Amino acid sequence: MNIIFDIGRVLIDFPFEEFVGGLFDKEEAEAVIRATWQNPDWVHLDRADLTDEEVLRLFISKEPEHERAIRHTFARLGECTRLRPTTIPMIKELKAQGHKVYYLSNYFEFLMHAAPWALEFIPYTDGGVFSCHYHITKPDPGIFRILCDKYSIDPADSVFIDDSPKNVKGAEDFGIRAILYTDQTPEELSREIFGE
Repeated sequence: MNIIFDIGRVLIDFPFEEFVGGLFDKEEAEAVIRATWQNPDWVHLDRADLTDEEVLRLFISKEPEHERAIRHTFARLGECTRLRPTTIPMIKELKAQGHKVYYLSNYFEFLMHAAPWALEFIPYTDGGVFSCHYHITKPDPGIFRILCDKYSIDPADSVFIDDSPKNVKGAEDFGIRAILYTDQTPEELSREIFGE
């Protein structure tokens, strides 16, 4: 079986709201979150169809009086990103059982460089696709097609795990069985994957 994982909030922790809340007072933190994480323009980071500075300017245009805080948050994003201690052991176990393990993530270049430790699981996988390298994001069916074509993956023999309902639906519409990740333990996830 091919087991395909989202990365953010599945294989790694990315507690953005909590992180921003620790940097600023409540009012400023809420403004930064509105301007960035809750802003549809965030997709430009993941698609890499604008420069980081262009995206930052879009964020700032939503909350111009909080420009300093928005830039400060972005500069420190790496501090918000952690590899989960269960990730590599889980991947190793799935591989030991004979399964292929891939990643498919809406992810941006800046974060790769700001927090390389969060991606230390990658050598244990069979490969994957980052949205920023192909300028396309989930749930667009095209990104699922890119992954399947790149690794000769049969959608019918695959399962996709993601924390976003719209991405789960995107996978299902493409023909891949999908599981909504809601902080299941590796054991619970295994039962869902294999129907045990």
